[in-house]
Amino acid sequence: MLPFMVRKRSEEPLREREMIEIIQRRLEVMPRMPVPFGDDVSACDLGSGRVAVLKTDMLVDRTDVPKGMSLWQATRKAVVMNVSDFAAKGVQPLALLVSLGMPASVSRKEVEEIADGLNAGAREYGAYVVGGDTGEASDVVISVSVFGVAVKDKLMLRSGARPGDVVAVTGFFGRSSAGLKILLGKFDVEPKIRRGLVESALMPHARLREGLALGKSGAVSASIDSSDGLAWSLHEIARASNVGFLLDMLPVAEEVQEFAKANRLDALDLTLYGGEEYELVVTIKPRLYKKAEEAIAKAGGALIRIGSVTAEKDMVLMTEGKKCVIEPRGYEHFKDIH
Repeated sequence: MLPFMVRKRSEEPLREREMIEIIQRRLEVMPRMPVPFGDDVSACDLGSGRVAVLKTDMLVDRTDVPKGMSLWQATRKAVVMNVSDFAAKGVQPLALLVSLGMPASVSRKEVEEIADGLNAGAREYGAYVVGGDTGEASDVVISVSVFGVAVKDKLMLRSGARPGDVVAVTGFFGRSSAGLKILLGKFDVEPKIRRGLVESALMPHARLREGLALGKSGAVSASIDSSDGLAWSLHEIARASNVGFLLDMLPVAEEVQEFAKANRLDALDLTLYGGEEYELVVTIKPRLYKKAEEAIAKAGGALIRIGSVTAEKDMVLMTEGKKCVIEPRGYEHFKDIH
């Protein structure tokens, strides 16, 4: 038996981001890479100011699919996860490649459900599944790769935020986190809000129209998808842009406040650290904020101002006259840190 097969674990399990950092340090960086490692998407230079935009993400049944989510919903979500990252960059997805790992016991009906979910997700956002691969696995694994084309200078990266910029989001937070808690446990939930919260967890939506509109407006200085949580998304922009944030408004959904109060939960925690929201978190040049608002309104969405970018590297929320430090927490594979 090879040495690595019998090695005993003598260290703490690695977190997802630690694994990524280890891998990135051992990779040779492509010259003139249009989008640096660590942003929502990757890109290759096509010349003439255009880039091929690429993204891949994976959904695993055992770890990513909550009780109550159908295979159709799970495969559609696998598409939404990727499209949301394209939305954060202001790029239209064009084509998808899908790799599927499935147990040998998978039924015809389950395969049809998977295919229908993939097609529904792709067509919902104007893209097509153009190919892929299948293989046997011990669990259902859905890996989606997305392709698009964009003008290099129009990409909304994480690294452009500047002190004085406005911080805004495309929706209220906490619904998906509350919905997941309802699916996983017993909570006191009024029927009138239960359906909406559960729906947020089972049927998320990418803010593609809003992202495309913001990209065309030229008003955005930095942008990120919020699937790992509002707090983590803010910290990611802060790291990439070397800035801090002062929030004076917490974008908590009204029904989340009701849910939290009824179950003695912290609405702030659900809003900042829940994840799986698929909203956009953006920083906007102050003089162009109205232009950004108008662009999103024409796309059928809304922009919610929550604070401002600061030169100080602190991450602070002002709530009820008190300063609350926003911790760098959110969703992370290999380590449950909710």
